[in-house]
Order: sequence, then structure tokens, then C-alpha cells
Amino acid sequence: MIPSRMFPADEFALSPDVIYLNHAAVAPWPTRTAAAVANFAEENRLRGAQHYPAWLVVEQRLRERLQRLIGARSADEIALLKNTSEGLSVIAHGLDWRPGDNVIIPAQEFPSNRIVWESLAEYGVQVRAIDLYATDDPEAVLLQAINAHTRLMSVSAVQYDTGLCLDLVRLGRACEAAEVLFCVDAIQSLGALPLDVRAIRADFVVADGHKWLLGPEGLALFYCRRELLERLRLRQFGWHMVEHMGDFDRRDWVPARTARRFECGSPNMLGIYALEASLSLLEEFGIEQVADKVMGNTAYLIGNLELSPTVEIITPTAVSRHAGIVSFKPRTADVQALHRRLQAAGVVCAVRSGALRLSPHFYTPREHLERTLKLLDIH
Repeated sequence: MIPSRMFPADEFALSPDVIYLNHAAVAPWPTRTAAAVANFAEENRLRGAQHYPAWLVVEQRLRERLQRLIGARSADEIALLKNTSEGLSVIAHGLDWRPGDNVIIPAQEFPSNRIVWESLAEYGVQVRAIDLYATDDPEAVLLQAINAHTRLMSVSAVQYDTGLCLDLVRLGRACEAAEVLFCVDAIQSLGALPLDVRAIRADFVVADGHKWLLGPEGLALFYCRRELLERLRLRQFGWHMVEHMGDFDRRDWVPARTARRFECGSPNMLGIYALEASLSLLEEFGIEQVADKVMGNTAYLIGNLELSPTVEIITPTAVSRHAGIVSFKPRTADVQALHRRLQAAGVVCAVRSGALRLSPHFYTPREHLERTLKLLDIH
């Protein structure tokens, strides 16, 4: 395990008039990430792809960082795709469905983890959308929905609107026992909380790099358990997904034996340089320390919001349900008006499902949270 250390203060150089509480949407880049992109662009300007083999070293280093971050057995289980939606589509349209099969998802899911499964209706697949808030035990209601025709359960590790953090270990082990595939959209947890794909018995994990991973849009982690690599029917083909990549004169071909089989064409090398730099920072600081800071910021916001009789907290108050998202509604004021007031004051945040959503990261200064609470007239 790489020892943790204090992050350099100059790694986060936001404009002094900005309070950034929107990492659940699109995160700002660390200094080293911006520098990696600028240096890569300059190399392209001066030398083109003269040193392409060195680029491939960075690409492999990114796969290995992602492997360590999620606890995969090998970097061969890691593919680099465009985004979470593409990863989910690779799964949904790669499995061999039978009419009458069903998929279980939370009813409150982000569209990426709903539309892709609904698109399987043409194969006779039913989507069973389960209300997470029907009881105070969301895992139980999801698991109770499993029946003899359930082929897969797909959940977001953290719900994008309320910030509800699900017990993935409980869900994954129950799915394994029921012989149901377990898919996790980790975009709202990866980079904020630890994740061990083997501990949670995940078959698939997908996550874009532009939120808590502090990277760019356009590049995503796709994890496929090695035993399932050949179970997913390929729908995209090209020079990059073959076993003998680079042997352009070869006429016979087979898909790569690794997760690279899901990468049909040229890689997003600019995004690779950026995300690799961002992950190097998270790895140096240590994901456990990152999680401690994120959870501390969440607790601070919720603790102060609870003191106000004018606020309804939407995020579950149980610490075990916390991640990096804090959602709440003013009881009397207009949410959109409040959001506009905060934005005008430099507080970057979001409105989701009719609630104001704050999402500070590990590096967010406490004084930024204090200033935001003052702007809300919450002390």
C-alpha cells in the first residue's frame, strides 16, 4: 500500500472568488492534471507522436492505478471507455438475454443507469424499478425483488440526488448467492470512498473520471470480472480490440483476451494523461484519508443544517449512508432562487430532484463550507 501524505496546497488553485461544491457534477482539475495536459499538448505541437511508445507507458500506468483503486486482480480486467453510459451499454447489449428475463434497478436512478436497461425491452427484458425509500432498508427491498427470472441487478453506489450510499457488500453477496449478475455505477463514489470490487462481489463496475476522480470528461473506467470477459458479446470492432494489436498486416484476428477487447479504436490519449495525473494525486494522499476528509465535510454540513428549522435535509442522516453529497430543501424559500443566489456569490453547486445539492471534496477548505452556510443564513 502506498503511504499517504499531505497534499501540496498548490494542487488546488481555484480562483479566490469560487467556492466549489459541485464535485458530484464536474470537478475542477488539480494543478498537476492541467500541467500534464499542457505538457502533452506542447509535445504534440513540437514532436507529434514521435514518442508514442512512451504514451503507451502512461496508458498502462493508468490501468494499473485504476486496478489498485478498485482492488481488481489484474489490470487486464480494466478497459478505458468514453463514459459510464458506454460501459453500461457494453454490458446491457453484450449479455445473452432471454424473453422474460428481468433487471433490478433503483427507481430513483440517474438516467444512464435506467435508459440503458429500458432499451432491452426489444428483447423481452423487464426492468423492475424498486423504490429505495419504501422502507428504511433499501438493500432489503432491492433483494426482495429478485426472482427466478432476475439476471442482473444494477445500482449506483451513491444516489446522485439524495447522496444515499448503498451497502454494496450486502447487495453483492446476496446477488452472488442468487446467481444474479451485480453491476455497480460507481461514478458518485469512486475517488471519494474506498471500493473493493472483490469484497463487494462486483461483476461489472463503471465510472467516469470527471467527478470525484478529478479528471476530464470523455474517459471512464470499465471493470469486467475476468470470468465474464468472453460472456459479453462484442458490438464494436476495430484495430485496437484485437489480440495482436499493432500487427496491421495480419489478416486473421481474435478479440483481445483482456478487457481491451471492449476498446474498439484509438484511445483518448489526452484524457489518459489527465486522468493518470489526477489518480496519482489521490494515490499519494491515500484513498482512506480522502474518504475521512470527504466524510468530515459531509458531517459538518449535515450537522449545521440540522440546526436550522427552515431546512429539510434530504440526505439520510445515518453516517453509514453518507458519501460526499449533501442535499436539502428550504422549507419556505424557493430552491431555484436560493441556487441562483449561491451561484451569484461564487458558490458552485447544483439542484437535483428539487433539492439543493452540495458536494465538497477532500481538499475543500472548511472556511468555504462556513461561508456557504452563512450565505444560507445557517450558523
